[in-house]
Amino acid sequence: MGSLLAVSDLHVGHPDNRAIVEAMKPAAEDDWLIVAGDVAEFLGDIERTLALLADRFHTVVWTPGNHELWTHPRDPVTLRGEARYRRLVEICRGLGVHTPEDPYPVWQHPDGRRLTVAPLFTLYDYTWRPAGTETKEQSLEVAKEAGIVCTDEYLLHPDPWESREAWCAERIRYTEQRLQQLELTDDQRIVLVNHYPLVRDPTSVLWHPEFAQWCGTERTADWHVRHPVELMIYGHLHIPRTTHHDGVRFEEVSVGYPREWRKRAQQGPWPRQVLPKAD
Repeated sequence: MGSLLAVSDLHVGHPDNRAIVEAMKPAAEDDWLIVAGDVAEFLGDIERTLALLADRFHTVVWTPGNHELWTHPRDPVTLRGEARYRRLVEICRGLGVHTPEDPYPVWQHPDGRRLTVAPLFTLYDYTWRPAGTETKEQSLEVAKEAGIVCTDEYLLHPDPWESREAWCAERIRYTEQRLQQLELTDDQRIVLVNHYPLVRDPTSVLWHPEFAQWCGTERTADWHVRHPVELMIYGHLHIPRTTHHDGVRFEEVSVGYPREWRKRAQQGPWPRQVLPKAD
């Protein structure tokens, strides 16, 4: 039986990253691939990349990162916010790629267990604020003073919602409802996939702690214990590693920018085998 592989933050606008993606191939014909967001900024690049991966891997599961949701001034597709996200979902469905809007697929572990793979799209709501701040406005000011302002503030539009945190609230409501409605057997567990970590702890190693406010929400902090979660997969931080929270394994599976991955002692492998857990 095949393996469950995962990767995120491909950023194929960089030629060296595009070469990494073009070299990705399954080890077995029934390998699944999870893509946890930030494929690219331009719709054309996103579609071409997912098409390539969907052609190679048995099943591809995708959830958006913040970069897919940008309305970049050089992208000929000018859709914003929810409309852009829905267009991405349409593209994925045309390619046979699973999205957060589709029935969650079930992957069979080589040991016979069935695992529901649940791609999530939750965004963030500025609740992971710097110490000493009590409001979004205060936390943004602290970040600005430190010279840290996420590009989302200029390119990730929340239309038709009034703010990104309002869009986040709607995504939390929708996703919680879907997870609560899952019908699982007594021994069936879940693989949660999100671009952002569900808990704040992984952001403690950021070079710039002010950036955490663009990395998640307090409202997902207990999802990995409220539900029978086998594994949580995320990206966004560009710090690939394995951590454990309340006994649940979390895998950050990003590639990141060339200037980042070139500095790592170990480059890859991309994608990473997450189940069965590689030795």
